[in-house]
Amino acid sequence: MSLVRFGVSLPKELIERFDSYIHRKKYTNRSEAIRDLIRGALIEEEITSNKNVIGVLHIIYDHHQRELSDKLNDIQHDQHDLIISTTHVHLDHKNCLEVILLKGKVEAIRSLSEKIIAAKGVKNGKLYLTSSLE
Repeated sequence: MSLVRFGVSLPKELIERFDSYIHRKKYTNRSEAIRDLIRGALIEEEITSNKNVIGVLHIIYDHHQRELSDKLNDIQHDQHDLIISTTHVHLDHKNCLEVILLKGKVEAIRSLSEKIIAAKGVKNGKLYLTSSLE
């Protein structure tokens, strides 16, 4: 990878705040922080434009909830083309954690995630989206 150097002029107060941010986030230098901020902005743009993205959905649910496991499996099998992998963890006697790795168009991933999270017996869930910046 070749690097390109460029200069940026910023107000003193802004660079002081940025340096404080760099310190709090444990960056080794301004360049690393700027690269991450740029990547984050580009990923956010991809997420809002319905491009192909990668998603991580986690849910916690009561596995004693009648027919919930079957319903979750049916929903996932109906959209198997979006699912890369699932991991199932028994948290305690009653609760399970499931982590589902997804890849596809933003809207399809969001729709699938909403169906899963809305299933009766799912206590909570959250979808995280990112991109490989292809």
